[in-house]
Amino acid sequence: MEVLSSLALGFSVALQPDVLLYALIGCLVGTLVGMLPGIGPLAGISILLPLTFGLDPTKALIMLAGIYYGSQYGGSTTSILLRIPGEAASVMTCIDGNAMAKKGRAGAALCIAAIGSFVAGTFGVIMLTLIAPPLATFALRFGPPEYTALLVLGLIFLAYMSTTSLIRTLLMAALGLLFGTIGIDVVSGHFRFSFDIPELGDGIGIVPVAVGLFGLGEILSTPSSDVKGDVASPKLRDLLPTREEMRQSAWPIVRGSVLGFFVGIIPGSAHIISSFMSYAIERRISKHPEEFGKGAVAGVAGPESANNAASTGAFVPMLSLGIPTGPVIAVLMAALLIHGIPPGPSLVNEQPKLFWGFVASMYVGNLMLLALNLPLVGVFVSILRIPYAYLYPMIIMFCIIGVYEVNNSVVDVWIMLIFGAIGYLLKKFRFDPAPLVLGLVIAPIFELSLRQSLIMSGGSFTIFYQRPIALILLLISAVLLALAAWGAFAARRDWRARMAAEAGEEA
Repeated sequence: MEVLSSLALGFSVALQPDVLLYALIGCLVGTLVGMLPGIGPLAGISILLPLTFGLDPTKALIMLAGIYYGSQYGGSTTSILLRIPGEAASVMTCIDGNAMAKKGRAGAALCIAAIGSFVAGTFGVIMLTLIAPPLATFALRFGPPEYTALLVLGLIFLAYMSTTSLIRTLLMAALGLLFGTIGIDVVSGHFRFSFDIPELGDGIGIVPVAVGLFGLGEILSTPSSDVKGDVASPKLRDLLPTREEMRQSAWPIVRGSVLGFFVGIIPGSAHIISSFMSYAIERRISKHPEEFGKGAVAGVAGPESANNAASTGAFVPMLSLGIPTGPVIAVLMAALLIHGIPPGPSLVNEQPKLFWGFVASMYVGNLMLLALNLPLVGVFVSILRIPYAYLYPMIIMFCIIGVYEVNNSVVDVWIMLIFGAIGYLLKKFRFDPAPLVLGLVIAPIFELSLRQSLIMSGGSFTIFYQRPIALILLLISAVLLALAAWGAFAARRDWRARMAAEAGEEA
C-alpha cells in the first residue's frame, strides 16, 4: 500500500501537462539520436544538458532520462534497416534484424523491437519500483575480485554460447581487450600505445569502432551489383508481425527483460553486455540455431528487450545509492547535482516528488515510445526504397558526420575508417566481430578491477579463491571451458569416425 500511495504521488507529478511535454521531448529526441549512427544517448544528453539549467530538477531529469531509454528504442531502426548500429547497444540487433529486412520483414522486425522494448522497459520500471533497495545492496557486495571474475565469466560465456569456433571467438575477444589497453593507464596515469596522439588518451571509442565494423564493413563487403535498390513499398499488413513471429518472440522478450534488468544493476556498460548475453543465450537454446544470422526473430526480440531492461536497471544504484553505473548515468547524476540535489539513499525521503515522479514518468515514457515508434514503422521501412547508388554514399557521409560529432575529433573518423577495413577483412575470413566489440567495452573495467584485486592481495592471485563469490564465478568459467573442450574433442572424434567409415565403404 505504501508503494501504491507513493506511485499515486508520482503520477500526480508525471501527468502534469508541462511534465508530459518534457517527457515527450525527451522520448522523441532519444529516438532520433538513437537512430543516428554515431550519436547515441551520451552525446544527446550532453548536448542538451545546458538547456536544463532553467528547468526545475524533476522536468530536467525526466527529459534527460527520456533521451536515455528513448535511444534504446531508436537504435534498433538503423540497425534493422541499414545494418548500422545507431548506438553501441544495438550491435547485436544488426545481425538478424537486417537479415529480416532483406527478406522483406523489416516492418515486422521493427514492430517486434518496439514491442520487446516496451515490455522490457515496463518490466524494468516495475522491478525498480518494488525491489530497488535490496538489489542495490546486493550489488554493493561486489568488490574488485568479484568484478574481475564476473567479466571473465562473461567472456567465457560468450565464447561457449557462440556457434563459431571457440578459439576464433576468444581470439576476437582478446583482440578487443588488446585495443582496450590503448590510452592512459588507469592506475599509473601513463600513456600507452597512443603514438603521441593526444586524442587516444581516452582510448578507442566504442562508437567509431562499432560504426566502422558494422557500418562501413558491411558496405565494403557488399558489392553494389549484388544489391537491389528497388524495394517495394510494404503494405500495412506486412508491417505487423505474423502470429508465428509473435510466438517466436514471446519467450526471448521475457528472458531478455529479466536478464537485462539484473545485469543492468551492475556498474559498467550493462546495456551493451546484456544484449550480447541475450543473443548468445537465444542462439544456444534455440531448436534452430542455424537460423541465427539469417533472420531469426529471437535474435531481434532478445537483445532489444535486454538492452532496454538494462537501461532501466542502471537507475537502481543511481537513485538508491548515488553510484553511477556508466557514463550516461554519470551525466544524469551531474544534472541532479547541478540543481543542488545529491542522488543517494536520502533522495527518496527528502525529494519524494522528484523520485516517484521520475519513476512514474518512466511508465508514461514507455507508452509514449510505443505510440511514437509503431505508427512510424512505415516511414522507417520506406528508407529501403532509396537506391543504393544514393544510399551508400549518404550512409558513409552520415557515419563520418555522426562519429565526428561525438568528440569533434578527426582521429575518431580515422578509427572508424580503419575498423571499417578490419570489418571487411573479418567478414571475408568469416570471423565474428561482435566479441571484439565486447572485449573493447569491458577492457577498462576488467583491467581496473584486476589490478585493484592484485593491489589488495599484494600481487597474489589467491585472492580470487579466497572470496566465495569470485571463486564460484571462476569455477563456472572453468566448467564452461571444459564443456567446450569436450564438445570440440567429441566432434573431432566423430569426424575421424566418419572418415574411417567412408574409407571402409569404398574398400
